[in-house]
Amino acid sequence: MSAKKETLGKTLLVVIAVCLVCSIVVAGSAVGLRSLQETNAALDKKSNILNAAGLLGNASSKEEIAKIYDKRVEEKFVDLSNGQYVEKPSPDFDMYKAAKQPEFSVKVEGSNVGFLNRSSIASVYHVKDESGKVTRIILPVHGSGLWDLMYGLLAIDDDGQTIRELIYYQHKETPGLGAEIQNPAWQEKWDGKQLFKDGEVAISVDKNVGDGNQYAVDALSGATLTSNGVENTLQYWAGENGFGTYLKRQSWKSS
Repeated sequence: MSAKKETLGKTLLVVIAVCLVCSIVVAGSAVGLRSLQETNAALDKKSNILNAAGLLGNASSKEEIAKIYDKRVEEKFVDLSNGQYVEKPSPDFDMYKAAKQPEFSVKVEGSNVGFLNRSSIASVYHVKDESGKVTRIILPVHGSGLWDLMYGLLAIDDDGQTIRELIYYQHKETPGLGAEIQNPAWQEKWDGKQLFKDGEVAISVDKNVGDGNQYAVDALSGATLTSNGVENTLQYWAGENGFGTYLKRQSWKSS
């Protein structure tokens, strides 16, 4: 065998060995970081819920957030077909992942909300006062924007009608336009708006909304598709195919 062939063989062995070592290091890092990623995701979720609940305040540490959440928030699970509470379907249940599983999935028809399937079981969050009375209900909502699905939390009073917060925490909207859904000034416009009128979903996002309109919020300037997406999202999730039956039952008052 020539020296040239021996050199080529050695080079290939070195390359293969380096690739194997790198693969092992990357795989090990991914496994090692998974627990941290899951912990951070859980912390973000609790922070977003406390924000929608009006309880986040200046809490920033993991310990502070967990303490407030555990004391004041209770996650419940609702069968959207009848609005009744059910047991948690599985220890690691997630309504967004469940939408991709046949045993939990329901096909969405006749809607422009932007997704084809949703989970038949949904999480809801009860916010309680110091005495344990439910004072606010937080509903996870999502629907299409301009570029992709937008994920948010709708917080309403215990009357099942009055909106207090609409917090979007995940989206791909354009900065300065659709991304203004996260602008505190726009978020404040939702406080006190009404979901229903005469038993029907009435909330909308329109241009030039007057101060006395209880059922509409001003559309975002230059972001018509994002604004339409917010309206479609709320009308779907407040309707009979979403949380509508649950909200009308007001089951939290007897839970």
